[in-house]
Amino acid sequence: MESFTFEGRKGPVHIRPIQREDIPHLIELNKRAFPLMAEENVVWSERQLRNHLRLFPEGQLAAIVDDRIVGAVASLIISKERDPYRTHTYAGITDGGYFHNHDSSGDTLYGADVYVDPDCQGCGVGAALYEARRRLCKSLNLRRILAGGRLASYDSAAGELTPEAYVGKVVNGEINDRVLTFQLREGFIVRGILRNYITDPMSRNYASLIEWLNPDYVHCQVSSKVRLACVQYKVRKIDTFEDFASQVEYFVETAADYKSDFVLFPEFFSVQLLSVIEPLPSIDGIRKLAKDFSAPFIDLMSRMAKKYGLYIIGGSHPIERGNKLQNECLIFDPAGRYISQPKLHITPSEKRYWGISGGHELIVLPTPKAKIAVQICYDVEFPEATRYLADEGVEILFVPYCTDDRHGMFRVRKCAEARAIENQIFVATAGIIGNLPSVPAMDIHYGQAAVFTPSDFEFARDGIQAIADSNVETMLVTDIDTEDLYRSRSAGSVTPRLDRRTDLFELKVKLKNIDTRSELNEAPEFELPK
Repeated sequence: MESFTFEGRKGPVHIRPIQREDIPHLIELNKRAFPLMAEENVVWSERQLRNHLRLFPEGQLAAIVDDRIVGAVASLIISKERDPYRTHTYAGITDGGYFHNHDSSGDTLYGADVYVDPDCQGCGVGAALYEARRRLCKSLNLRRILAGGRLASYDSAAGELTPEAYVGKVVNGEINDRVLTFQLREGFIVRGILRNYITDPMSRNYASLIEWLNPDYVHCQVSSKVRLACVQYKVRKIDTFEDFASQVEYFVETAADYKSDFVLFPEFFSVQLLSVIEPLPSIDGIRKLAKDFSAPFIDLMSRMAKKYGLYIIGGSHPIERGNKLQNECLIFDPAGRYISQPKLHITPSEKRYWGISGGHELIVLPTPKAKIAVQICYDVEFPEATRYLADEGVEILFVPYCTDDRHGMFRVRKCAEARAIENQIFVATAGIIGNLPSVPAMDIHYGQAAVFTPSDFEFARDGIQAIADSNVETMLVTDIDTEDLYRSRSAGSVTPRLDRRTDLFELKVKLKNIDTRSELNEAPEFELPK
């Protein structure tokens, strides 16, 4: 959302998006605004505010007066439900304040918090923040704003009035409630009473369920269906780079003919290019592949993505980073731009034969169809990495792999299935088949492309959306529906994302991450290797 200036009662109030460096100021401001709730330890923590910025930065806004933060709002989008006015608690609707249940495909902006410096109350800061939220709702074409407004003055009337009677008198103007009266002036209407909504002595834990309907809302049915193509790629000896390009284009063109949104290639499928040169020791061969073939490989995949208008998850390819060699998956968008996801966990054979080092970042790439990420082969066998990605909002995880035998394939497959179930995400996998006798460390392969789902009523009965026959060259094409994820997360037979014991277990992350919105690269100029 763009910044704007609101004319308050005592001067201008500037509204802008919250930045990470604001977080310490916001924590102190939240405590000042709600001192009693601070005693109950229900004000924002640094970890929660960081999550808000990662998952929905547009919904986190600050009010500035005289270059000082004097107020803020925290918001998330919640999923569509048959009953938008269903009873809920604050912890339930905000996933314990962490917003992991933020649903970008939803139609309702939920107001998790509005807080203003006590010294600035009555100056129009609150009105500016409510206006900001209405503008955000309109800009995102959401149907409504919902919020639970704590009945801030109910404690003094609780001996005489039920919560329903109290709210009725506030609506009729007979009683002034410093929160609800203000919300009514801002155009909200009361839809119900929420019991045990939040720990707050002044409201006896009661809140009003309030709604503002967007007068500019335009109903549009946006498809949540995504078509995936997973290539079971057969490596065989080739004579030229053009032979490799023809084999790759065949699968990309076929994926496009099937109107796929994403096409996934396996790990190390580009090592096939080493069969066009004289055999080299494994360490020399992989270095030559990185040095001589990286630019033409990137150019080829970039041109294919642009020509056929789809996302290409480019398996993996060795990339030189200074004096280190990394195994990286290059992800190409339909404009031909790309971004690179390194493999974090390196297998003993990769270290021994090729001298490959692990990377230090996990990339989350928002696309018009879904939020995606990649974990290369061995990476998916480490659950904390996938948990981090799921917390970042990833809906589809792509896993390109390269395994020698059935045991290796099943290690990847079983872990991919577990990651799909425990994080309630889709996981798409694709592996190499075929042989390269002339290329050291790439002798035999076993693969079986598959797409895995959570295990619940919305999905296939065994948690397998689709699976290919093993060890035959083919391409698996299947449709998934991201809306099923959100329905399962909020109302499934089990809800592992909501039922996590964050009071007992904390995931500490030391990744060196980048902003994927500004780090997509253009393909380089190159000359074909001799």
